[in-house]
Order: sequence, then C-alpha cells, then structure tokens
Amino acid sequence: MLYVCGEALIDLVPCSSPAGGEGLAPLRPVPGGGPFNAACYCGLFDRTVAFVGRISQDPFGETLMGVLHSYGVDTRFVQRGSEPTTLAVASTGPDGSATYSFYLEGTADRLVDPQLPPLGAGDILSVGTLSLALEPGASRYAALVHEAARQGALVTLDPNIRALTATPEHREALRALLPDVSVLKLSEDEVDFLGEDVTTLVPAAIITRGGEGLRLVMGEHTLDVSPAPVEVVDTIGAGDTVMAVILSELDARGARLPESPEEWRPILERAAREAAETCAHAGARR
Repeated sequence: MLYVCGEALIDLVPCSSPAGGEGLAPLRPVPGGGPFNAACYCGLFDRTVAFVGRISQDPFGETLMGVLHSYGVDTRFVQRGSEPTTLAVASTGPDGSATYSFYLEGTADRLVDPQLPPLGAGDILSVGTLSLALEPGASRYAALVHEAARQGALVTLDPNIRALTATPEHREALRALLPDVSVLKLSEDEVDFLGEDVTTLVPAAIITRGGEGLRLVMGEHTLDVSPAPVEVVDTIGAGDTVMAVILSELDARGARLPESPEEWRPILERAAREAAETCAHAGARR
C-alpha cells in the first residue's frame, strides 16, 4: 500500500495582472500542498494511494476532500478538524517559478496525529514539506517514519524547503530522518541547505535541477536525465509530479528499489515528461 503523508492546503494563485498595471492581481484559490498534490497525481497514475493528514471542516477543507475523492485517493486515514485551512499565497516570477507566503497559525493540518495499520515489506510511506516543520504534527510524522522503517516499509522524503522552514533546527530534524529514508527527492538549493553530504546518506537521491532536468545519485554513481521540452506557464506542482511518478513506479515494483542507475532511467525520464506536462498548465492541477 502507498501512503502519502502531509499537508493539504489552499494556494492563492495570481490569475491575471492588475488593471492598468497597478494594484493587486486577483487571487484564485487552488487546492494544493506538496503531499496532497503527490497523492492526487498517484491517483491520476492509477495507483492505489491513501492520503494521511488532517483537513479542516471549513469550506476549503470540503473542497480538498472532494478533490482527493475525484482522483480516487483513499481518505480513510484523513482526520478532520474545526481549525481553519492553511493558506499559501503564491507569487510567480518571469520564468514561472513560484514563491510562497503562508498563513498557518492555528490551522488544522499541524495538529495531525497519524494512525496507520502496521506496515511492512511492500508498503511505501512518503513524507515531506511543511508537515515536517510544524509542531506537534512534525514530531508525530517523524515517529511514524522511524516505526515504518523498523517494520520494513520503504520510506521516501521530499523536504520541499521554503523560506519559512529554512532553519538550523529543521535541517537537523530532517537529517535525523535520513537513516530511515530509502529515496530522497530534493532540489539543488535543498542540497546546499541540508549539506553536500546529504546524497551519500540515502540509497537513492533524486535532484530536480529546473531547466537542467533531473539527477540521480546512488553512492558513487550519478545519472542525468534531460528535461522534456515545454512552454512553461508556471512550475507549481512540478516537483510534486516528479515525486508522484517516483512513488507510482516504486509501488508498481512492489516497493523494490531499482538496483542500478540504468534501472532508474525510465522512471526519471517519465518523471521529466510528466513534470513538463504540469508546467504547461497554471497551478498544480491538470
């Protein structure tokens, strides 16, 4: 079974330029959150996937639940809360890259207390992004990672560092998870943040490199995969798409790690194609 753990939130995405070039651009609410997006894409890729998190009972939360159901995602392990939904205000640069400001004080997702059945060989647990930085949920997810690895499940991690979470304390918390992580997906900036040795601490590290494509590091071996051609609208959700392809392919292989860079190649080539498809659309949904 494939379990994707973390936050589900609402991205407020600029939908046009302000009239006359002055004032604020109108914002469009879009369901998002790295783990939420990854779970939805796994459903889109016809995998049986469960989302593990805590979602508000407010109207935004109802929308998030509806999107999960529309992608066929199992919501048995979703907890609900009366607190509001986390909001992320997105700004996109000339190259389509996105930065975010978060409104997350007292929101529902950070109070998660994940409860899963015993995991084992053949199961995949995916964790990452904001959910690993916001207490008390962060410590609870960390405990789940350690227990899942002890039980024999394959664990993947997507740090998805934002300015809000780029602290020394969060760096150490993430590095403490690595002994139990089999696959680490991160950007070049996240390599710098976590330390140049980070790729040596896991069996497989996949680095997203923007217009340069993807890089796999397996011990002393590396493999570069070129990006697929695309006219970029924005990059929102591209990394989540890469994560979803990795999870879907590992799940299809019975949670067995590829044994060589060449065995990884078709997985990363597919990830590059799917990420390009996401970049061709506004926001993470398609």
